[in-house]
Amino acid sequence: MLASFPGQNNMLVLRSFMILFFSCITIKINLCFPSIPSSLKTLSIDGHFDFEQVEHAAKDFGNRYSYLPLAVLYPKSVSDVATTVNHVWQIGGGSELKVAARGHGHSLQGQAQAHRGVVINMESLQGLKMQVHTGNFPYVDVSGGELWINILRQSLKHGLAPKSWTDYLHLTVGGTLSNAGISGQAFRHGPQISNVYQLEVVTGKGEVVNCSEKQNSDLFYSVLGGLGQFGIITRARISLEPAPEMVKWIRMVYTDFATFTRDQEKLISGQSTFNYVEGFVIINRTGLLNNWRSSFNPQDPLQASQFKSDGRTLFCLELAKYFNHEDMVLVNQEIKTSLSQLNHIPSTLFISEVPYMEFLDRVHISEIKLRSRGLWEVPHPWLNLFIPKSKIHSFAQEVFGNILTDTSSGPILIYPVNKSKWDNRTSVVIPEEDVFYLVAFLSSAVPSSTGNDGLEQILIRNKRILDYCEIAGLGVKQYLPHFSTQGEWKSHFGPHWEAFIRRKSTYDPSAILAPGQRIFQKPIAYS
Repeated sequence: MLASFPGQNNMLVLRSFMILFFSCITIKINLCFPSIPSSLKTLSIDGHFDFEQVEHAAKDFGNRYSYLPLAVLYPKSVSDVATTVNHVWQIGGGSELKVAARGHGHSLQGQAQAHRGVVINMESLQGLKMQVHTGNFPYVDVSGGELWINILRQSLKHGLAPKSWTDYLHLTVGGTLSNAGISGQAFRHGPQISNVYQLEVVTGKGEVVNCSEKQNSDLFYSVLGGLGQFGIITRARISLEPAPEMVKWIRMVYTDFATFTRDQEKLISGQSTFNYVEGFVIINRTGLLNNWRSSFNPQDPLQASQFKSDGRTLFCLELAKYFNHEDMVLVNQEIKTSLSQLNHIPSTLFISEVPYMEFLDRVHISEIKLRSRGLWEVPHPWLNLFIPKSKIHSFAQEVFGNILTDTSSGPILIYPVNKSKWDNRTSVVIPEEDVFYLVAFLSSAVPSSTGNDGLEQILIRNKRILDYCEIAGLGVKQYLPHFSTQGEWKSHFGPHWEAFIRRKSTYDPSAILAPGQRIFQKPIAYS
């Protein structure tokens, strides 16, 4: 039986009837679909609907799912978004028409698609003026469809920048805030959802609501990390800090996993010298350090040239220290002192000095190269996991020791974060321990390949990893989650499930939002 909450038990019989009723009229509903575009055409909006060129809205970065919408809305105002969502809500549950907000199309499993529904192109709202406010508590007001790279460019004009990032900046504000937004700065500042002052949200009823910690706080925390289930973020107020000019970008290698994680955990505790702490796993890669030379300078060139990575499982620690030119001498001393306390292989220390903008936008350089080779728009069966600190060694022993034989399909990120920097009032689900790790398998599948680099084999490996986590009882939570049954979603949310369905019933009672998540199936969304 599906879970219920107080006040709903008397409705279960009625809802069972509704399920049967709606299943019996599915054919009639489908026959009525052609009339829906006509009703959309009658809406008074500033932007426009496109009912013909909709194929692009059936694609995303994951490149694994394709759901054609009936229409794509290109809004010119928040009112356009609200009018459309309210119209779909007014139509009612019988239509099965749903709405999905699409940012830069970087979702992995069709979350920003709407099968025979309406996709809202949020990037059309980029024209809304971005406003940077300086002072003791600086912030920037931006559209939910704005790209983080554009926020960086604009805020740098004022000597400011957001505190927390993702590794890839060509994503929309609404997209990352609907998940969490995490990178190597999260140990210090928390994820992006911990650095938001205020939101403007269009709920599943089409209501435009301003919310913050002190105003409509339940909606505010529901939407942050809420997977698009409670509303569409149309505007956000993001916290800023003084921006540095330059970055010391550092890499070093470990052969022992316990030593690697011990150093990582040391770096994120207390007053760390560094502003960014990440890491990645390298399995059976040839010429690893030689590949770094294009961007980094080896501190011991001779020894580095003799280092062999073939056939080995290695762990790379990646650090960044922000600074301004006038602080160069002091920063160099701080870095030297901090590095002397680490236990990496000395000959593998590489250091680069780059502008702040170049460091933050580093993944985009790789994107350009991959696009030029036709390797960007391929399937991306990514798997992102949050793993409790107490279980990370068991996880590594099985996954890096037995399940994976190489890392040729894509990078594997691994780094710890402090739970204290995550606001437990938001909707995002994380492990209970004070420190947990993000382990991200960022695989790219070779089209038509039936080998280890093919989609099928990567998905099999992902399933083996998830099955091991389940059997071993590691308490792992998925980041950017996607499940096929409500039971799986209930397990994912655990004790937070009741609060989640309560919020859903309040802000999106007809369950018209984010169809790609498939958390709720109409018309039994909250039973």
